[in-house]
Amino acid sequence: METAVVLVNRCLRVHDHPALALAAEQADQVVPLFVYDEALLALPFAAPNRLGFLHEALGDLRATLRARGGDLIVRRGDPAAEAVHVARRVEAATVYGTADVTGYAARRGQRLAELADRAGIAVHLTPGVSVVEPGTVHPHGGDAYRVFTPFHRAWSRAPWRAPREPPSHVRLPPGLAHGALPRPPRRDAQSPQRAPGGESAGRRRLAAWSRASLAGYPASHDLVAQDATSRLSPYFHLGCLSPLEVAVRLGDRPGGDAFVRQLCWRDFHHQIAATFPRLPRDDYRPRGDRWLADRRADELFARWADGETGYPLVDAGMRQLRREGWLPNRVRMAVASFLTKDLRIDWRRGAAHFLWWLVDGDVVQNAANWQWVAGTGTDTRPNRVLNPHRQAERFDPGGDYIRRHVPELADLDGRAARRPWTLDDARRRALGYPAPVIDHAVASARFRSSRRS
Repeated sequence: METAVVLVNRCLRVHDHPALALAAEQADQVVPLFVYDEALLALPFAAPNRLGFLHEALGDLRATLRARGGDLIVRRGDPAAEAVHVARRVEAATVYGTADVTGYAARRGQRLAELADRAGIAVHLTPGVSVVEPGTVHPHGGDAYRVFTPFHRAWSRAPWRAPREPPSHVRLPPGLAHGALPRPPRRDAQSPQRAPGGESAGRRRLAAWSRASLAGYPASHDLVAQDATSRLSPYFHLGCLSPLEVAVRLGDRPGGDAFVRQLCWRDFHHQIAATFPRLPRDDYRPRGDRWLADRRADELFARWADGETGYPLVDAGMRQLRREGWLPNRVRMAVASFLTKDLRIDWRRGAAHFLWWLVDGDVVQNAANWQWVAGTGTDTRPNRVLNPHRQAERFDPGGDYIRRHVPELADLDGRAARRPWTLDDARRRALGYPAPVIDHAVASARFRSSRRS
Protein backbone atom coordinates (compact mmCIF):
# COMPACT_ATOMS: atom_id res chain seq x y z
CA MET A 1 0.00 0.00 0.00
CA GLU A 2 1.62 3.27 -1.14
CA THR A 3 1.88 6.17 1.30
CA ALA A 4 2.67 9.85 0.70
CA VAL A 5 3.44 12.76 3.02
CA VAL A 6 2.12 16.24 2.25
CA LEU A 7 4.19 18.95 3.92
CA VAL A 8 1.67 21.71 4.57
CA ASN A 9 3.23 25.18 4.66
CA ARG A 10 1.53 27.98 2.73
CA CYS A 11 -1.61 26.05 1.74
CA LEU A 12 -3.78 25.62 4.85
CA ARG A 13 -6.80 24.40 2.89
CA VAL A 14 -8.25 21.42 1.07
CA HIS A 15 -9.79 23.23 -1.94
CA ASP A 16 -7.36 23.71 -4.84
CA HIS A 17 -4.46 22.26 -2.88
CA PRO A 18 -2.46 20.68 -5.73
CA ALA A 19 -0.01 18.86 -3.45
CA LEU A 20 -2.80 17.29 -1.38
CA ALA A 21 -4.89 16.45 -4.45
CA LEU A 22 -1.95 14.83 -6.26
CA ALA A 23 -0.92 12.84 -3.19
CA ALA A 24 -4.48 11.55 -2.76
CA GLU A 25 -4.49 10.45 -6.41
CA GLN A 26 -1.09 8.76 -6.32
CA ALA A 27 -1.13 7.10 -2.89
CA ASP A 28 -3.52 4.95 -0.89
CA GLN A 29 -2.56 6.65 2.39
CA VAL A 30 -1.78 10.34 2.87
CA VAL A 31 -0.15 12.07 5.83
CA PRO A 32 -0.92 15.83 5.88
CA LEU A 33 1.93 17.20 8.00
CA PHE A 34 2.37 20.65 9.50
CA VAL A 35 5.66 21.44 11.23
CA TYR A 36 5.92 24.38 13.60
CA ASP A 37 9.12 25.86 12.23
CA GLU A 38 11.30 27.17 15.06
CA ALA A 39 12.87 29.81 12.79
CA LEU A 40 9.50 31.30 11.86
CA LEU A 41 8.20 31.11 15.42
CA ALA A 42 10.87 33.61 16.47
CA LEU A 43 10.55 37.38 16.24
CA PRO A 44 9.73 39.28 14.09
CA PHE A 45 7.71 36.61 12.29
CA ALA A 46 5.89 35.30 15.35
CA ALA A 47 3.62 38.31 15.81
CA PRO A 48 0.60 37.52 18.04
CA ASN A 49 -2.00 38.40 15.39
CA ARG A 50 -0.56 36.00 12.83
CA LEU A 51 0.10 33.24 15.34
CA GLY A 52 -3.49 33.51 16.58
CA PHE A 53 -4.79 33.42 13.01
CA LEU A 54 -2.48 30.49 12.22
CA HIS A 55 -3.71 28.53 15.25
CA GLU A 56 -7.33 28.93 14.14
CA ALA A 57 -6.44 28.03 10.54
CA LEU A 58 -4.71 24.83 11.66
CA GLY A 59 -7.65 23.89 13.88
CA ASP A 60 -10.01 24.43 10.97
CA LEU A 61 -7.84 22.38 8.62
CA ARG A 62 -7.63 19.56 11.16
CA ALA A 63 -11.43 19.51 11.51
CA THR A 64 -11.87 19.49 7.72
CA LEU A 65 -9.41 16.62 7.27
CA ARG A 66 -11.04 14.65 10.08
CA ALA A 67 -14.40 15.06 8.35
CA ARG A 68 -12.77 13.36 5.34
CA GLY A 69 -11.43 10.48 7.41
CA GLY A 70 -7.91 11.83 7.94
CA ASP A 71 -6.18 14.24 10.30
CA LEU A 72 -3.52 16.91 10.44
CA ILE A 73 -0.27 15.54 11.86
CA VAL A 74 1.57 18.20 13.85
CA ARG A 75 5.26 18.28 14.68
CA ARG A 76 7.72 20.94 15.80
CA GLY A 77 11.27 21.62 14.55
CA ASP A 78 12.99 21.72 11.18
CA PRO A 79 10.28 21.15 8.51
CA ALA A 80 12.63 19.35 6.12
CA ALA A 81 14.02 17.01 8.76
CA GLU A 82 10.60 16.30 10.27
CA ALA A 83 9.06 15.62 6.85
CA VAL A 84 11.75 13.08 6.03
CA HIS A 85 11.51 11.56 9.53
CA VAL A 86 7.74 11.07 9.21
CA ALA A 87 8.12 9.77 5.65
CA ARG A 88 10.57 7.12 6.83
CA ARG A 89 8.33 6.27 9.78
CA VAL A 90 5.36 5.51 7.49
CA GLU A 91 7.51 4.18 4.60
CA ALA A 92 6.29 6.93 2.26
CA ALA A 93 7.73 7.01 -1.25
CA THR A 94 7.16 10.74 -1.84
CA VAL A 95 6.94 13.99 0.08
CA TYR A 96 4.69 16.54 -1.62
CA GLY A 97 4.74 20.26 -0.86
CA THR A 98 3.93 23.71 -2.22
CA ALA A 99 6.62 25.76 -3.93
CA ASP A 100 7.22 29.25 -2.52
CA VAL A 101 9.35 32.23 -3.58
CA THR A 102 11.06 33.62 -0.49
CA GLY A 103 14.75 33.05 0.11
CA TYR A 104 13.90 31.11 3.26
CA ALA A 105 11.44 28.90 1.38
CA ALA A 106 14.04 28.20 -1.31
CA ARG A 107 16.58 27.12 1.33
CA ARG A 108 13.96 24.96 3.04
CA GLY A 109 13.13 23.30 -0.28
CA GLN A 110 16.78 22.64 -1.04
CA ARG A 111 17.33 21.10 2.39
CA LEU A 112 14.23 18.93 1.96
CA ALA A 113 15.52 17.70 -1.42
CA GLU A 114 18.94 16.85 0.02
CA LEU A 115 17.64 15.00 3.09
CA ALA A 116 15.02 13.15 1.08
CA ASP A 117 17.55 12.11 -1.54
CA ARG A 118 19.78 10.57 1.12
CA ALA A 119 16.77 8.62 2.42
CA GLY A 120 15.71 7.47 -1.04
CA ILE A 121 12.49 9.50 -0.91
CA ALA A 122 11.18 11.57 -3.82
CA VAL A 123 10.14 15.23 -3.42
CA HIS A 124 7.44 16.82 -5.56
CA LEU A 125 6.71 20.54 -5.14
CA THR A 126 3.55 21.86 -6.76
CA PRO A 127 2.12 25.35 -7.43
CA GLY A 128 -0.49 26.88 -5.15
CA VAL A 129 0.71 30.25 -3.85
CA SER A 130 0.15 32.28 -7.05
CA VAL A 131 -2.34 32.47 -9.88
CA VAL A 132 0.50 32.21 -12.41
CA GLU A 133 3.72 30.71 -11.11
CA PRO A 134 6.88 32.85 -11.03
CA GLY A 135 8.96 32.33 -14.16
CA THR A 136 5.95 31.48 -16.31
CA VAL A 137 6.06 34.93 -17.91
CA HIS A 138 9.21 37.00 -18.29
CA PRO A 139 10.38 39.84 -20.52
CA HIS A 140 12.57 39.33 -23.56
CA GLY A 141 16.18 39.39 -22.43
CA GLY A 142 15.32 39.52 -18.70
CA ASP A 143 14.33 37.30 -15.83
CA ALA A 144 11.61 39.47 -14.26
CA TYR A 145 9.35 42.38 -15.17
CA ARG A 146 10.29 45.54 -13.28
CA VAL A 147 7.07 47.44 -14.19
CA PHE A 148 3.57 46.20 -13.46
CA THR A 149 1.66 47.13 -16.63
CA PRO A 150 3.67 45.01 -19.11
CA PHE A 151 3.70 42.19 -16.56
CA HIS A 152 -0.09 42.39 -16.32
CA ARG A 153 -0.43 42.17 -20.10
CA ALA A 154 1.79 39.08 -20.26
CA TRP A 155 0.17 37.58 -17.16
CA SER A 156 -3.31 38.01 -18.65
CA ARG A 157 -2.27 36.05 -21.76
CA ALA A 158 -0.57 33.22 -19.83
CA PRO A 159 -2.38 29.87 -19.44
CA TRP A 160 -3.81 29.13 -16.01
CA ARG A 161 -3.90 25.65 -14.54
CA ALA A 162 -7.30 24.24 -13.60
CA PRO A 163 -8.18 24.44 -9.88
CA ARG A 164 -8.02 21.08 -8.12
CA GLU A 165 -11.01 19.59 -6.36
CA PRO A 166 -10.51 18.61 -2.70
CA PRO A 167 -10.06 14.90 -2.01
CA SER A 168 -13.31 13.33 -0.86
CA HIS A 169 -11.45 10.99 1.49
CA VAL A 170 -8.06 11.08 3.22
CA ARG A 171 -6.76 7.83 4.71
CA LEU A 172 -3.99 7.97 7.32
CA PRO A 173 -1.61 5.08 8.01
CA PRO A 174 -2.22 3.51 11.43
CA GLY A 175 -0.18 4.13 14.56
CA LEU A 176 0.90 7.70 13.85
CA ALA A 177 0.63 10.16 16.75
CA HIS A 178 -1.41 13.12 15.63
CA GLY A 179 0.32 15.77 17.75
CA ALA A 180 -1.33 18.64 19.57
CA LEU A 181 -1.65 22.18 18.33
CA PRO A 182 0.44 24.47 20.57
CA ARG A 183 -1.47 26.97 22.64
CA PRO A 184 -2.26 30.24 20.84
CA PRO A 185 -0.97 33.63 22.03
CA ARG A 186 -2.96 35.39 24.73
CA ARG A 187 -6.02 37.03 23.21
CA ASP A 188 -5.23 40.34 24.90
CA ALA A 189 -1.90 40.39 22.99
CA GLN A 190 -3.78 40.34 19.68
CA SER A 191 -5.86 42.97 17.93
CA PRO A 192 -9.34 42.87 19.46
CA GLN A 193 -11.08 42.88 16.07
CA ARG A 194 -8.74 40.52 14.22
CA ALA A 195 -10.30 38.45 11.44
CA PRO A 196 -10.96 34.78 12.27
CA GLY A 197 -8.53 32.30 10.77
CA GLY A 198 -9.16 29.26 8.62
CA GLU A 199 -10.40 28.10 5.24
CA SER A 200 -14.00 27.92 6.44
CA ALA A 201 -13.95 31.56 7.59
CA GLY A 202 -12.21 32.61 4.37
CA ARG A 203 -14.77 30.92 2.15
CA ARG A 204 -17.61 32.47 4.14
CA ARG A 205 -16.02 35.89 3.74
CA LEU A 206 -15.47 35.31 0.01
CA ALA A 207 -19.09 34.28 -0.54
CA ALA A 208 -20.58 37.16 1.46
CA TRP A 209 -18.32 39.87 0.02
CA SER A 210 -18.56 38.75 -3.61
CA ARG A 211 -22.34 38.58 -3.37
CA ALA A 212 -22.69 42.03 -1.79
CA SER A 213 -19.76 44.08 -3.09
CA LEU A 214 -17.95 42.61 -6.09
CA ALA A 215 -20.04 44.38 -8.74
CA GLY A 216 -19.31 47.76 -7.17
CA TYR A 217 -15.65 47.00 -6.47
CA PRO A 218 -14.10 49.02 -9.34
CA ALA A 219 -15.79 52.23 -8.17
CA SER A 220 -15.83 51.75 -4.41
CA HIS A 221 -12.79 49.79 -3.26
CA ASP A 222 -10.80 52.97 -2.54
CA LEU A 223 -13.67 54.69 -0.70
CA VAL A 224 -12.41 53.73 2.74
CA ALA A 225 -15.55 54.65 4.68
CA GLN A 226 -17.57 52.12 2.67
CA ASP A 227 -15.32 49.22 3.71
CA ALA A 228 -15.88 47.70 0.27
CA THR A 229 -12.56 45.88 -0.10
CA SER A 230 -12.61 42.11 0.10
CA ARG A 231 -10.56 41.71 3.33
CA LEU A 232 -9.37 38.40 1.88
CA SER A 233 -5.64 39.15 2.10
CA PRO A 234 -5.09 37.26 5.42
CA TYR A 235 -6.62 34.16 3.85
CA PHE A 236 -4.39 34.42 0.79
CA HIS A 237 -1.32 34.98 2.97
CA LEU A 238 -1.60 31.66 4.82
CA GLY A 239 -3.20 29.84 1.91
CA CYS A 240 -6.62 29.42 3.48
CA LEU A 241 -7.89 30.50 0.05
CA SER A 242 -6.36 29.73 -3.32
CA PRO A 243 -5.76 32.91 -5.36
CA LEU A 244 -6.19 30.87 -8.54
CA GLU A 245 -9.54 29.43 -7.47
CA VAL A 246 -10.77 32.88 -6.47
CA ALA A 247 -9.57 34.43 -9.74
CA VAL A 248 -11.34 31.74 -11.76
CA ARG A 249 -14.48 32.03 -9.65
CA LEU A 250 -14.76 35.82 -9.82
CA GLY A 251 -12.99 36.83 -13.04
CA ASP A 252 -16.01 36.71 -15.37
CA ARG A 253 -18.46 38.31 -12.95
CA PRO A 254 -19.25 42.06 -12.94
CA GLY A 255 -16.43 43.81 -11.10
CA GLY A 256 -14.28 40.69 -11.17
CA ASP A 257 -11.68 41.95 -13.63
CA ALA A 258 -10.68 44.83 -11.33
CA PHE A 259 -10.35 42.48 -8.39
CA VAL A 260 -8.33 39.90 -10.32
CA ARG A 261 -5.97 42.72 -11.31
CA GLN A 262 -5.15 43.06 -7.60
CA LEU A 263 -4.28 39.36 -7.50
CA CYS A 264 -1.96 40.03 -10.42
CA TRP A 265 -0.09 42.51 -8.21
CA ARG A 266 0.61 39.63 -5.78
CA ASP A 267 2.07 37.57 -8.62
CA PHE A 268 4.08 40.56 -9.85
CA HIS A 269 5.72 40.84 -6.45
CA HIS A 270 6.29 37.08 -6.28
CA GLN A 271 8.18 37.05 -9.58
CA ILE A 272 10.34 39.96 -8.39
CA ALA A 273 11.14 38.19 -5.12
CA ALA A 274 12.01 35.01 -6.99
CA THR A 275 14.83 36.87 -8.77
CA PHE A 276 15.66 39.39 -6.01
CA PRO A 277 15.35 37.51 -2.71
CA ARG A 278 16.87 40.47 -0.80
CA LEU A 279 13.68 42.44 -1.44
CA PRO A 280 12.58 42.46 2.25
CA ARG A 281 15.79 44.18 3.38
CA ASP A 282 17.53 45.89 0.42
CA ASP A 283 16.33 48.66 -1.90
CA TYR A 284 15.18 47.15 -5.19
CA ARG A 285 16.16 50.34 -6.98
CA PRO A 286 18.65 52.23 -4.78
CA ARG A 287 18.08 55.97 -4.98
CA GLY A 288 20.55 57.35 -2.47
CA ASP A 289 17.87 58.42 0.02
CA ARG A 290 19.11 59.78 3.31
CA TRP A 291 16.70 58.78 6.03
CA LEU A 292 16.47 60.57 9.34
CA ALA A 293 18.31 58.52 11.96
CA ASP A 294 18.47 60.69 15.06
CA ARG A 295 16.41 61.17 18.19
CA ARG A 296 13.90 63.30 16.26
CA ALA A 297 13.30 60.34 13.91
CA ASP A 298 12.49 58.10 16.87
CA GLU A 299 10.02 60.66 18.22
CA LEU A 300 8.33 61.10 14.84
CA PHE A 301 8.15 57.36 14.28
CA ALA A 302 6.48 56.87 17.68
CA ARG A 303 3.87 59.55 16.86
CA TRP A 304 3.18 57.83 13.54
CA ALA A 305 2.97 54.34 15.05
CA ASP A 306 0.62 55.51 17.81
CA GLY A 307 -1.70 57.40 15.44
CA GLU A 308 -0.83 60.78 16.96
CA THR A 309 0.52 62.71 13.96
CA GLY A 310 -2.26 65.31 13.83
CA TYR A 311 -3.18 64.16 10.31
CA PRO A 312 -6.60 62.49 10.73
CA LEU A 313 -6.45 60.02 7.83
CA VAL A 314 -2.98 58.84 8.86
CA ASP A 315 -3.98 58.53 12.51
CA ALA A 316 -7.21 56.72 11.67
CA GLY A 317 -5.23 54.17 9.67
CA MET A 318 -2.62 53.56 12.34
CA ARG A 319 -5.29 53.10 14.99
CA GLN A 320 -7.29 50.72 12.78
CA LEU A 321 -4.10 48.72 12.22
CA ARG A 322 -3.77 48.07 15.97
CA ARG A 323 -7.45 47.42 16.49
CA GLU A 324 -8.01 45.05 13.55
CA GLY A 325 -4.60 43.88 12.35
CA TRP A 326 -5.60 45.03 8.89
CA LEU A 327 -5.83 48.15 6.69
CA PRO A 328 -7.41 48.93 3.31
CA ASN A 329 -4.77 49.35 0.63
CA ARG A 330 -5.56 53.01 0.02
CA VAL A 331 -4.82 53.82 3.66
CA ARG A 332 -1.69 51.65 3.65
CA MET A 333 -0.32 53.79 0.84
CA ALA A 334 -1.24 57.05 2.58
CA VAL A 335 0.37 56.17 5.91
CA ALA A 336 3.47 54.74 4.20
CA SER A 337 3.93 57.83 2.06
CA PHE A 338 3.60 60.04 5.13
CA LEU A 339 6.26 58.09 7.02
CA THR A 340 8.80 57.86 4.21
CA LYS A 341 8.30 61.12 2.32
CA ASP A 342 6.93 63.56 4.89
CA LEU A 343 8.85 62.29 7.91
CA ARG A 344 11.80 60.86 5.90
CA ILE A 345 11.95 57.68 7.95
CA ASP A 346 13.38 54.49 6.46
CA TRP A 347 10.74 52.29 4.85
CA ARG A 348 12.19 49.27 6.66
CA ARG A 349 11.01 50.67 10.01
CA GLY A 350 7.49 51.06 8.68
CA ALA A 351 7.54 47.61 7.10
CA ALA A 352 8.64 46.06 10.41
CA HIS A 353 5.80 47.82 12.25
CA PHE A 354 3.29 46.53 9.69
CA LEU A 355 4.71 43.01 9.97
CA TRP A 356 4.12 43.09 13.71
CA TRP A 357 0.45 44.02 13.45
CA LEU A 358 -0.84 42.81 10.07
CA VAL A 359 -2.57 39.46 10.00
CA ASP A 360 -1.71 39.37 6.29
CA GLY A 361 1.91 40.30 7.06
CA ASP A 362 3.48 38.55 4.08
CA VAL A 363 7.20 39.33 3.96
CA VAL A 364 7.31 39.66 0.17
CA GLN A 365 4.09 41.61 -0.36
CA ASN A 366 4.75 43.89 2.60
CA ALA A 367 8.27 44.81 1.48
CA ALA A 368 7.29 45.23 -2.17
CA ASN A 369 4.42 47.58 -1.32
CA TRP A 370 6.52 49.62 1.10
CA GLN A 371 9.29 49.96 -1.46
CA TRP A 372 6.78 51.02 -4.11
CA VAL A 373 5.56 53.86 -1.89
CA ALA A 374 9.04 54.82 -0.67
CA GLY A 375 10.32 55.23 -4.22
CA THR A 376 12.89 52.44 -3.96
CA GLY A 377 10.72 49.79 -5.62
CA THR A 378 8.79 49.41 -8.87
CA ASP A 379 6.84 52.68 -8.95
CA THR A 380 7.56 54.43 -12.26
CA ARG A 381 7.03 57.76 -10.47
CA PRO A 382 9.30 57.34 -7.45
CA ASN A 383 9.03 61.04 -6.51
CA ARG A 384 5.27 60.99 -6.03
CA VAL A 385 4.11 62.15 -2.60
CA LEU A 386 0.58 61.36 -1.44
CA ASN A 387 -1.02 64.44 0.07
CA PRO A 388 -2.88 63.26 3.22
CA HIS A 389 -5.37 66.15 2.90
CA ARG A 390 -6.30 65.27 -0.68
CA GLN A 391 -6.36 61.56 0.06
CA ALA A 392 -8.93 62.20 2.79
CA GLU A 393 -10.97 64.51 0.58
CA ARG A 394 -11.06 62.01 -2.29
CA PHE A 395 -11.51 58.75 -0.42
CA ASP A 396 -13.22 59.79 2.83
CA PRO A 397 -15.15 62.90 1.75
CA GLY A 398 -17.70 62.66 4.56
CA GLY A 399 -15.06 61.97 7.21
CA ASP A 400 -16.83 58.75 8.23
CA TYR A 401 -13.69 56.62 8.23
CA ILE A 402 -11.83 59.21 10.30
CA ARG A 403 -14.66 59.54 12.83
CA ARG A 404 -14.88 55.75 13.11
CA HIS A 405 -11.26 55.36 14.14
CA VAL A 406 -10.37 58.67 15.81
CA PRO A 407 -12.91 59.14 18.61
CA GLU A 408 -11.60 62.63 19.45
CA LEU A 409 -13.06 63.77 16.10
CA ALA A 410 -16.28 61.76 16.21
CA ASP A 411 -18.54 64.78 16.75
CA LEU A 412 -17.15 66.90 13.90
CA ASP A 413 -18.63 67.24 10.43
CA GLY A 414 -16.77 65.91 7.42
CA ARG A 415 -14.54 68.87 6.61
CA ALA A 416 -13.70 69.58 10.24
CA ALA A 417 -12.91 65.91 10.87
CA ARG A 418 -10.50 65.98 7.95
CA ARG A 419 -8.95 69.34 8.94
CA PRO A 420 -9.41 69.86 12.69
CA TRP A 421 -6.67 72.51 12.79
CA THR A 422 -9.07 74.90 10.95
CA LEU A 423 -11.26 75.11 14.09
CA ASP A 424 -10.88 77.99 16.50
CA ASP A 425 -8.18 77.56 19.15
CA ALA A 426 -10.52 76.88 22.06
CA ARG A 427 -12.48 74.18 20.29
CA ARG A 428 -9.36 72.55 18.89
CA ARG A 429 -7.79 72.33 22.35
CA ALA A 430 -11.00 70.88 23.78
CA LEU A 431 -10.85 67.98 21.33
CA GLY A 432 -7.66 66.64 22.89
CA TYR A 433 -6.35 65.89 19.40
CA PRO A 434 -2.68 66.71 18.64
CA ALA A 435 -1.49 69.44 16.31
CA PRO A 436 0.24 68.27 13.10
CA VAL A 437 3.77 67.00 13.75
CA ILE A 438 4.95 68.53 10.47
CA ASP A 439 3.74 70.85 7.72
CA HIS A 440 2.96 68.63 4.74
CA ALA A 441 3.55 71.34 2.15
CA VAL A 442 6.99 72.09 3.57
CA ALA A 443 7.87 68.40 3.94
CA SER A 444 6.71 67.57 0.42
CA ALA A 445 8.73 70.41 -1.10
CA ARG A 446 11.78 69.35 0.89
CA PHE A 447 11.48 65.76 -0.29
CA ARG A 448 11.19 66.72 -3.94
CA SER A 449 14.08 69.13 -3.61
CA SER A 450 16.30 66.46 -2.04
CA ARG A 451 15.50 64.04 -4.87
CA ARG A 452 16.58 66.59 -7.48
CA SER A 453 19.89 67.37 -5.78
